[in-house]
Amino acid sequence: MKAVYFSEHGGPEVLQYGDMPEPSVGPNQVKIRVHAAALNRLDVYSRAGVRGTRRKFDDGPHIPGADAAGEIVEVGSEVSAHKVGARVVINPRQTCQQCEACIGRHEEYCRRSGMVGSSTTGSYAEFLSVPAASAITLPSSVSYEEAASLPTVYLPSWSILVRRAALQPWETALILSASSGVGTAAIQVAKNVIGSKVITTTSTAEKAQKATELGADEVINYTDEDVADRIKEITGGRGVDVVLDHVGADFWPAASRSLAMGGRYGICGVTSGYRAELQMGAMFTRYQTVFGVFMGRNSDLQQIVEMTGRGVIRGIIHETFPLEDAAKAHEVMEGLSFFGKLVLTM
Repeated sequence: MKAVYFSEHGGPEVLQYGDMPEPSVGPNQVKIRVHAAALNRLDVYSRAGVRGTRRKFDDGPHIPGADAAGEIVEVGSEVSAHKVGARVVINPRQTCQQCEACIGRHEEYCRRSGMVGSSTTGSYAEFLSVPAASAITLPSSVSYEEAASLPTVYLPSWSILVRRAALQPWETALILSASSGVGTAAIQVAKNVIGSKVITTTSTAEKAQKATELGADEVINYTDEDVADRIKEITGGRGVDVVLDHVGADFWPAASRSLAMGGRYGICGVTSGYRAELQMGAMFTRYQTVFGVFMGRNSDLQQIVEMTGRGVIRGIIHETFPLEDAAKAHEVMEGLSFFGKLVLTM
């Protein structure tokens, strides 16, 4: 099969396009003919070998990529829930389906979990084998490209806003970095699914306009406005009820200072840095909560796909590239001048 892979860590130039062995199918797996695979920041980290992703390549070249959508071409001997020909999108976080957490339907707590494209072969390939439980059926109204753009940005957004923080329609959410994949997803979940007021941040007037078109009520340009001061002004000094932060250290001081009484602060990424100073006094005197989320449950993805099929939310795609141009797509991602997701097509 054709695939994009790397045999050493480095810049986009280490990505190679060529032939790789086609994956086999285990008894509880399905094999998917991949039609679209979305890029994520983790792909860049894995390629560069940073943030805990460095590998020795003892087993040969590595195929990156977490998000994928396509058509099932083969099912394992123990699989009954899926049929050949079904259109599916995958949850890239793979769980054991056997431990106490998985059996109790809290698979996000699985201690033996892994990530497609990191702990296993990834989606930058014509074929991919995954556990059948990870494959979610797609309605005909959702394209493969849009489906591939959903999981890694909508799953943490859904987990934080809907389940963990339980954002309410009368509350206000702060979504950091509107132009990112997570930002575009979280704005839609907060506004279109829950119906709350949404404040977001971005760096240019063009991105601010796009964020407004997505549903943001207020957009703060952090290049020429003080984030904490503007939130105080917008909320009349009350602050925000929920923060969704996938940025990390850069925005923590302003965002955490803007949390209202009883506020909930959800973290699902640290692209700008891992470390921040926590004001513990404010947490207990103001009944605040800080928590982390990595991805989400298969049931979350089913709801996300259903909402997408009904047109309530949508995947925001900045640009698509043929698989062989994956290196160019990585260059665009590292340039940070995009709004939404970058998607590879096969």
